[in-house]
Amino acid sequence: MADNVTSLFRGTAAHSPSMAALAREGGDGSGPVDFCIPCNPYFPTPAMFEDMAARLRDIITYYPSSADTITAELCNLLQLPPQAVSMGNGSTELITWIDHLLVRESLAVPVPTFGRWTDQPMETGKRVDMFPLQESGGFALDLAQYAEFIRARGTRVAVICNPNNPDGGFLPKHSLVQFMDAMADLDLIVIDESFLEFADAEAEPSVVQEAMLRPNVVVLRSLGKNFGLHGIRFGYLVANPSLAGRVRSMLPKWNLNSFAEHVVFMLKEHGAEYAQSLHQVRRDRLDMASQLSSLPGLTVYPSQGNFLFVRLPVGAEGTVVRDRMLTEHRILVRECGNKIGSSSRFLRLVVRPQVDVRRLMSGLEQVLYGTRRGAAVPEQATGTGYSSGTAAVDRLVSATNGAGIPGLAAQALDAGAPGLPLAPGTGTPLPAAAALTGGGGLPMPAPTTQPPPQPAMAPQPAGLPQPAATPLRLGAPQPAGLPQPGPQSYGNQQSFGGRQPIGAPQSFGNQQPIGTPPSFGGQQPMGAPQSFGGPQQLPTAPAAQAPMPTQPPPLPATATAAMTGPTPPGVPARGGLTAAQVRGATAPGQELAPAPATGWPNAQSWPNAAGMGQTG
Repeated sequence: MADNVTSLFRGTAAHSPSMAALAREGGDGSGPVDFCIPCNPYFPTPAMFEDMAARLRDIITYYPSSADTITAELCNLLQLPPQAVSMGNGSTELITWIDHLLVRESLAVPVPTFGRWTDQPMETGKRVDMFPLQESGGFALDLAQYAEFIRARGTRVAVICNPNNPDGGFLPKHSLVQFMDAMADLDLIVIDESFLEFADAEAEPSVVQEAMLRPNVVVLRSLGKNFGLHGIRFGYLVANPSLAGRVRSMLPKWNLNSFAEHVVFMLKEHGAEYAQSLHQVRRDRLDMASQLSSLPGLTVYPSQGNFLFVRLPVGAEGTVVRDRMLTEHRILVRECGNKIGSSSRFLRLVVRPQVDVRRLMSGLEQVLYGTRRGAAVPEQATGTGYSSGTAAVDRLVSATNGAGIPGLAAQALDAGAPGLPLAPGTGTPLPAAAALTGGGGLPMPAPTTQPPPQPAMAPQPAGLPQPAATPLRLGAPQPAGLPQPGPQSYGNQQSFGGRQPIGAPQSFGNQQPIGTPPSFGGQQPMGAPQSFGGPQQLPTAPAAQAPMPTQPPPLPATATAAMTGPTPPGVPARGGLTAAQVRGATAPGQELAPAPATGWPNAQSWPNAAGMGQTG
């Protein structure tokens, strides 16, 4: 496999080769440990697999029932009207028909996201307006900015994935309902809830009930992901009967296979096991995020899916890490360089049981920091992590110590590099980018032979934050009916706006919702949003640049005391918010009630898409 691993990835139309292809290449018929495909590892249960194995001959010999029969059984389980549901051979089949039947000219989608939402409409000649999610904001989606983007572009269809793939970002139900009301004049709004069963930020996060009452809303749900059966290929959509009927009328009569039928009809007997499997995945997600956060330089983003989005340390190339993890450790990870809006510096890692996570951690430690065949990233010095947000720039900074002179890093290490400050406790020269900050994260004035004269009372320039971390509000108008963004503080130099990356393991303790949640309303999309196949992005007036002060304002005593040393790589900034605190908060006064932290789901209640309990 070692000699052929690159060709395996290049030779597939998907982002990764299939497990069957990897098993064939491995020679022994067994595949690697799968951290790539987001699947529920605890369901079906071993007893359910034994039942399917015992009936395998009949399942694959005979025709299945019609899709209407299978759909009726699923709707009976989920308490949904069959007229509002259409089942497909996987959610990808439904996305294809949504594009063909309901998307006329243009579609807006935040990126990065599931690739079929960008690729499918482009393949049929539609204009795709891509709204970039900012790494500086933790890839959180600001619905107010997204609505403004849609209005400016004149887009007719809007897509939102909740939770989003690959970052796991979550939007609360009330915000989505407000967005649907504000965008009621669009041709279509699609809410992709393929991973929502794994979320625990709200007790009833789905909007399927609201979708059935609106003429232009479709909710997409996956069954393979949460039931742990990707190979069966089944999913469904929920909409008002008119929209659902249009899609249902175009599907083949036997588009659902006998395995799908067998699973759907056996689910009513295994509701308790299914609920327990979801509970275990959520617990594993917290444990896995905590362990990954301990790796130096690795950033873990809060997720409500059954996967975690991570940024590799400076200098690490995702394809190299992916290939070495597979060939040296037989672990398959999802490198996200081919996702629009992402780069090769990001991985999506599926939540798996602890025994597999220990193997993943061992492999990452060897590949990223080990000495066998060379480490994938340079030796990590405490407190010197630097990220520009662009992998190519990071590699240059890492190789040259930020000075742009090849070989300077090696000279500094060998000769001491006079004039370069050393990282505390390491003896390693700081990169120039870090040296300019004085180790505290705030830019220091450039050294001059003679300091310029300072005015006695220099007024602070308008629009710049004051030393006491005064909240900065941007006055962009918000669409009617949407929650107004709250203030965003710039007092914390490592803040990610609303979704703080997960750092130290203590972030996963007992968390309380914040009183005034942060907002992403102050963030502007990086560069011009991407658009393919249609008119160019409407020009926007550049923001006025405030004059920079001749001297940085003095720091308050509390801020000076808090910055006694640099924040280690992979650890949230001091005073930052935890994942649970930022989860689902979009505007002041609209906080969510925290989900129960303990306790098994009711064994007699089947978790369903409509958010309604049913005795099963």
